[in-house]
Amino acid sequence: MKIALLADIHGNDLALACVLRAAREAGAERLFIAGDFVGYYYGAKAVLDLLDDWDWIAVRGNHEDMMRDWAAGRDHDAISARYGSGQDVACRELPPTTFDRLVDLPERREAAAGGRTALICHGAPWDHEAYVYPDAPADVVAKCAAEGQDLVVFGHSHYPVLWHEGGCIVVNPGSVGQPRDRRPGACWALWDTASHAVTLHRESYDAAALIAEARRRDPQLPYLWKVLTRTEGSA
Repeated sequence: MKIALLADIHGNDLALACVLRAAREAGAERLFIAGDFVGYYYGAKAVLDLLDDWDWIAVRGNHEDMMRDWAAGRDHDAISARYGSGQDVACRELPPTTFDRLVDLPERREAAAGGRTALICHGAPWDHEAYVYPDAPADVVAKCAAEGQDLVVFGHSHYPVLWHEGGCIVVNPGSVGQPRDRRPGACWALWDTASHAVTLHRESYDAAALIAEARRRDPQLPYLWKVLTRTEGSA
């Protein structure tokens, strides 16, 4: 079985559509999603509509927690100042059943596929909001792999990583919606359970419409559009 591994979509339905096309072409049958469906960008409803053409399981990320806080009237000024208006759009446009589906997802979950086992989490396996970066020390990598699973998939940092630790593969597929490693595109990974191999992928897509929307909705936060196209050496 082939399973597409996704994380940090962040309301970027343009990037997600591109990833899902590539995943289908690669033979993926299911999706494992490591949280942060919403936040930053504005296509939360379109994201869920696209995903529901698939068999998928997921955990919630910190931006799903943030969406719950926004809906409850908490921290509006702090959230919008740092992240823009994506949460406001998500709370207004997501149907109640979809909203509840996202905020009620677990922080971590185990899954089985093709005779193998996986752990899906958002941050580190031991902390929902802990960042694990590509330069993590060996003891952190070993701790990630010490869950007794064949695969550990996480997100949160927006940086793709792929580690082999004993018989365990530890992978961050990178961010679908907002990569931060100065390589534009939409990141994902493919797990082949038969060979127990994971490959990292990055798809090109035209972000012009999203950049224009971010400029219009959140002109005070140029990071929202610059991060989508910046490269090594750019501002």
